[in-house]
Formats: sequence, structure tokens, C-alpha cells
Amino acid sequence: MSDTKVLRLVKKSENDPPEKAFTAKAVASPEPKPARAAAPAIKPVPARARQSEKPKLSREQMLKIFRAMYQSRRLDDKEIQMKGQNRIFFQISGAGHEAILVAAGMCLKPGYDWFYPYYRDRALCLELGMTPLEMLLQSVGAEADPNSHGRQMPSHWGHKKLNIVSQSSPTGTQLLQAVGCAEAGYRVKLIQELKKRVKNFHNDEVVYVSLGDGTSSEGEFWEALNTACNLKLPVVFLLEDNGYAISVPVEVQTAGGDVSRLISGFPNLYRQRCDGTDPIASLQTMRRAVDNCRKGRGPSFVHAKVIRPYSHSLSDDEKLYRCEAERVEDAEHDPIKRFSALLVQEGIASQEELQELKDEVDREINEAADLALASPQPAPETATDFVYSPSVDPTSSEFDTEEKAELSGNPGTMVDLINRCLHTEMKRDPRILVFGEDIADCSREESLDLVKGKGGVFKVTANLQREFGSARVFNSPLAEANIVGRAIGMATRGLKPVVEIQFFDYIWPALHQIRNELALMRWRSGNEFSAPVVMRVPVGGYLKGGAIYHSQSGTSLFTQIPGLRVVYPSNALDANGLLRTSIRCDDPVLFLEHKHLYRQTYNKSAYPPDDFMIPFGKAKKVREGTDLSIITYGALVQRSLVAARQAEQQGISVEIIDLRSLNPYDWNAIAESVKKTSRAIVAHEDSLSFGYGAEIAARISDELFAYVDAPVRRVGALDTFVGYAPQLEDAILPQVADVLKAIGELRAY
Repeated sequence: MSDTKVLRLVKKSENDPPEKAFTAKAVASPEPKPARAAAPAIKPVPARARQSEKPKLSREQMLKIFRAMYQSRRLDDKEIQMKGQNRIFFQISGAGHEAILVAAGMCLKPGYDWFYPYYRDRALCLELGMTPLEMLLQSVGAEADPNSHGRQMPSHWGHKKLNIVSQSSPTGTQLLQAVGCAEAGYRVKLIQELKKRVKNFHNDEVVYVSLGDGTSSEGEFWEALNTACNLKLPVVFLLEDNGYAISVPVEVQTAGGDVSRLISGFPNLYRQRCDGTDPIASLQTMRRAVDNCRKGRGPSFVHAKVIRPYSHSLSDDEKLYRCEAERVEDAEHDPIKRFSALLVQEGIASQEELQELKDEVDREINEAADLALASPQPAPETATDFVYSPSVDPTSSEFDTEEKAELSGNPGTMVDLINRCLHTEMKRDPRILVFGEDIADCSREESLDLVKGKGGVFKVTANLQREFGSARVFNSPLAEANIVGRAIGMATRGLKPVVEIQFFDYIWPALHQIRNELALMRWRSGNEFSAPVVMRVPVGGYLKGGAIYHSQSGTSLFTQIPGLRVVYPSNALDANGLLRTSIRCDDPVLFLEHKHLYRQTYNKSAYPPDDFMIPFGKAKKVREGTDLSIITYGALVQRSLVAARQAEQQGISVEIIDLRSLNPYDWNAIAESVKKTSRAIVAHEDSLSFGYGAEIAARISDELFAYVDAPVRRVGALDTFVGYAPQLEDAILPQVADVLKAIGELRAY
């Protein structure tokens, strides 16, 4: 193959905008026609072409590239066949993307670098070492599937040995995790103690993450680029642009129809374009991109133009929205067809030799399919395995040092004892990183000695940066998904992020990461990967002026998420012990801190020892009683206590159970109390309808019906939002009078 032929497939100026539309037709040279006579072998790169770093490939390497591309395509075809036979249940292909992905796999190191692929990346995974059998095991939902052990759809890649981190269906969520994964390596280089504590880090490791052109419309794409460029992280972003997001063309998705133009202003970002249907041009581009990252120059962005010869998935029919001429034009740039013709034209292989190679691949795939179909699916009783850590149980006695704890020092507020816990735990474990919005003392270190320091809106993280340094305590962008997504990537690498979402009311941009990524990582990978992140979140009302966006309490939206622990202390001592358990456990935890309780005098406590822990699922009886039970948590604990004292003057004895953790919760303590009193009230700050209390009330009615002498009552907020005017807020949130009224009515029933 001539040098000019190779160079013609690559833009000479990689950072310049294209002069015409960035389409397969624009960037690809015409398809070579098979030659009758053998062409000369590939020649060495002459001096004039060295600046382009043209790959020097042997015949064996060229054939290996073709084999990998063809193998990927035939696996797609085999799955399509099996889906038509009702032997698998879903199919989404990587057809048309094979060339750039094989090239990417050739430039990266499996088990050394880290990979966050998306569903089109079959050819990459094959090149990294995943076998056709392993892929087809996922297709049939086999337990032996290393990607997810039968729990995820086909083409949701994951392989522990190869460092392919479990991928999910939502588009774009992997981008922030990839940045966090790379940031973990960045932090390890900065924190001396981590080099001995955390394994499998390499100074020149690279993190690969891919996306489609449609995904570039997601906000998390821009958040990921922002942080990667800001910290100069070694992330290779591969944009596989096939022109469509299901049925939506790129010009509808993207202003100007060209993502590369939109990102041109990002600093420290090495940008390149290539014809992603040509493996030689792709290899040339990917080598430069990976080399840029390995040398610590910052992230790389490769915009590869590819095609999508098949529909988005077998649930889609592209003929409904793509005209015949357009589909024919794409087919002319099919990477399998083009590269096989090139191999014949250049005399690298004959048609007969290529056919022998194809036949060999077809036999291998058919044999793998037979083995996969014979492999058993997961046993039904394994469905609940790995929702939580199988090896670390935060509900066990191992996490219970509460009973004999000796307290010392002057009483401190909830803020004080949370801060103390963070200090002692960070001293104990250098893997703990604390970050979020405004949580550092001062991001500009040159000013640190000149200012008092921020330390969070509520001062909970005060002086952590001063003591542990800016590598371990740092501010994040004002972007909640960025905080949680990066934390997931760090936790996957063995670090222990303790992040802060400044207000519960602003957690919603991160809900995608929390629900679909953080809580699911362990279960969906069959315990191959986990992400034990602690999210500290100020929550709740009863602070004048909080209003709609600083006073909400939607806890039930999180307690129903399997895999996520939800903790809600009502006093300083419990906050210290439960936070320590949250940090030391191996599950993701939502740690809710009620803002109204931060500095109350009635819930202050002297300081416990540095190993003080309270297990999850252990309620606390804060008041003995005989006539009825109140099951509550958070700010309603104190309000219930006040109401109970007033009820006592009326001759009513009220028992109060503080749940302390909401998922899991202490059913045994609830049952014991209700059996004793025969009446129950569930009180919480959240809205009454569909609130957390509905679950407890329903279970009492279901399992303790024989013991109750009256209907289970609930006390909660009105089914609206919290208003700004104090009188309005008081009417919306449950008050002492509301609890007292429920006590009187229930006792009189």
C-alpha cells in the first residue's frame, strides 16, 4: 500500500475544522477494487511521512486486524440469528464501528489501562482479550457470563481481569466515572500514603471511554470534559460518530452538526479526527491519542466517523427514517468490505486466503454459540445475591461498639461530632477523599493562611483541608452528577470518597448516577465491581427561610433503591457512630444530616472514642411507654418527645422508637414495641402520601394485625412543598401539636 494512500485517509491538520461535512463520504477514500495480480508488500515509511507516524504493520498484523473486525461482525450476525430463533432476548450491534475499535484495542493494555466502553464496543473488547464464548454467554443470560453473570443485556461489557468496568444502559453515565477512575490515579500520585494502600496503579496508565454522537448531547459529557481538562487527566475520549442517535440525526442533536467544533475551546485537550472505518487511519490516530495521555499531557479526544449498517438494535427499524440512498451510501464505506478489498489489492492476502480465515472464524463462533446455549442460567435463588456486600455486614455486631463507649470532653453539636468523625477516619484511612461544593477551607492555597476558611455551608468540613491537604479535601464544580459520578470511578479503584451534596433539594442532577450506577454497580456485575461511596447530604426544614428549594425531605425516593443504604441520625452521638459505620462499610450510603438538628443544644453529646460505631438497622428506644408507640426519625424525634411529655399529663404513656437508619430499618424493635402497646403512630417530615411511613404502617397492619387494637396512624407533612413564609412553613410541616393530636385520637379509639 502506498504512503500517499494511507495519508489520504487522515486529515493533515488534526485540530482544524473540516472544510466540508464530516461524513463517511467526505473523510473516506474510494473503496479499492480487488487487484488481479499481487501488489508489492507494505513498504517502510519514508522520511517525508515520519511526521504522520504511519503504522508499520506486517502481513500477520494486517490479517489479525481483519480477523478481529470480521469476528466482531459475525458475532453480531450470530446474535441476530439467535434472536430470530428466540434463543436470546435482545441484540444491539457494533457493526460499522469495528475498525476504530480494533485500533483502540491495539493501542491500549488490558489489565493495565482502564476501560469504560459503550454498547457498540464489541470489537474493542475482543481485541482486549474477551472471547466470543464470553460474549455469547452474556447473550443467552448464562451464569458463567463474566460481564454480568446473566444480569445485564448483551453488549453491556464488563470484565474484571481486563479492567473493563461494568457498563450500564443509560448513555453517558460512564463518562464521569471514567474521569473519576483517572482521577484516582492522579490522587495516588499526590498522596504518598496511598501508594502502599491501593494496588493496581501505574504511573502511565490510561483510561479509555467511548460514546456515540447522540451521547454528546448529555450534560454529563460536558461535565466530564470539563474536569478531565481542568485536571489534565489521562482520559482518551473516543466519539464514535455514526450520524444517528437511534432515529435522530446528528444535525438535530448537535448545533452545527459537529461536536468537534463545539469542544474546540477546551484547554489541555488533544483533538483529532479520523475515518473510523479505516483501521490504518484509526490506528495512526489512536496511537497519538494514547501516547498523549501516557506522557501526562492531558486528555485526548478522537472524533471517528463511522457508519451504522444495521438498525440501532433489533427493536428498531431504520428503514422507517433513513432513505434507501443514504443507507446505500453508508454501505459503500463498510469497514469489513473496504479492508478486505484493500488486503487483496495490496497483495497481502488472496480472496481464497481471506475466505479460509472467515470460515475459521465462523466455525469458532458456531462452536461458542453451542457452548453458550448449553451453559445454565443463574439459579432463581441467587436473585438477591450481591445487592449489598457479601463480606462486610454493617448490621452485624462487628459494627456495634455503642453499649460500652466512654464519652469525654465538653458536649458538642451534631456538626462538631460529624467533623470529629471525619478527622479521625481520615487519619485512620488515607484512602478517604472528601469533596463537594464549598467543602474546602480555601481552594486557592496561597490564601489559606490569610482567611478563616469555608469548610462547607454549615462548617461540617471545617479544617479538613488544612489538616489533610488539598489532594484529599477539595472543591468540586457546581454539578452534583459530577460529584457522584467521579466518586463512583474513584471507589471502583479502591479509594473511599466521602462526598457532600450541599442540599438535598439539589441532589436530583445526581439521581441518574445514584440510582442507575452507584446502587447497581455490585449487583449488575455479579460482585465483580463495587462502589462504596458515602454521600453526606443536609436535608429537611424547620429552618426559617428555607422555602421550596432548601427544605425538602423526599427520603422514600431513595429508601426504595436496592443496594443503597440510607441513614438518618437525630442527634450528635448517633451521627458520629453512624457516619463511622458508613465510612467503614462496603456499600454506598446516603447519609442524611438534618439541618435543623446541626446545632441544637438538646441533641449535643460528649465525644465518643475513635472506634465508636452504631450498626445499621439498630433502632433506639428513646422513651419507654405502654399505651402507644411512635416510630419516627430525624427532626420528628424531638417533636415526638415533646408531644409525649404533654400526653403524659393527660395520662397517656407513649413509647418512642428512633429508627436511626431507614434502609435497613429495625423491624424487630418496631414489632416488639407495637406488641407491647397495641397502638402505633409513624411520624415523619416527608409528605404524608407515598411517604416513608406508608411502608412501616403497611407492614404493621400486615404482620402485626393480631396485636393492634386500633388503625395505624401516620403523621407527616402536607402533600405540597415547603413555603417561605414562617406561618406557611409551620402549617405544611408536622408540628408537636400534630403529633399530640394523633396520640389523643389513637388512644381514644
